[in-house]
Amino acid sequence: MKRPLRIALPKGRMMDQALAIWSRVGSGIEDGSAASRRLILPSADGRFEFLPVKSQDVPSYVEAGVADAGVAGYDVLLEHQSDVLQPLDLRFGGCRLVVAAPAGAVYPHLNGGTTPRVATKYVEITRRFFAGRGVQVDVVYLSGSVEIAPLLGMAHWIVDLVETGRTLQENGLEVLDTVAHSTARLIVNRASHKLRLEEHQRLIRELDALTRDTQAPSLTGTFQS
Repeated sequence: MKRPLRIALPKGRMMDQALAIWSRVGSGIEDGSAASRRLILPSADGRFEFLPVKSQDVPSYVEAGVADAGVAGYDVLLEHQSDVLQPLDLRFGGCRLVVAAPAGAVYPHLNGGTTPRVATKYVEITRRFFAGRGVQVDVVYLSGSVEIAPLLGMAHWIVDLVETGRTLQENGLEVLDTVAHSTARLIVNRASHKLRLEEHQRLIRELDALTRDTQAPSLTGTFQS
């Protein structure tokens, strides 16, 4: 007997949104299970088991085959460039990856030929984006809140994910450029897709039928690697 399809989900609000969609196809989890300490959460109908992990780790679990499929933000996929299939835009979790700086900042070239410093946790995206613009930058990796970096003189600009822009405004920052738009995507392990094709196709059809009529726009990246 085959085990259920294992789905890697990013912990937090995106996981809650994903589980809500699976519930609508009759494959939700029992009430309270998501808040438990269990590492694998079975669906009520036995078709799936959900693996809650850090958002940045979802593509790695799927690429390695530990999970058959997963839900990941397009920003995470751009950063990691994992070898996975991306069959469906789930059309939730919409946000933007932007370049931001204190109001009045000089962009995209600093005076006197100074090399800009850019603080971000999206190191590879940032490097590719500015290389594509012909701008040489020094990238400063920060895993936490990057908004403070320009305020302390640690960086001239930041590259960060924003939804409403409120955090930027509260810290006196403004958007200078848009790197990419991002939504949640269904990703699939290549080998699992071949071996369990019918199950994957059924899941894709079900999710597509639920998300295609949503009012949220389907956002694709403006930055291409």
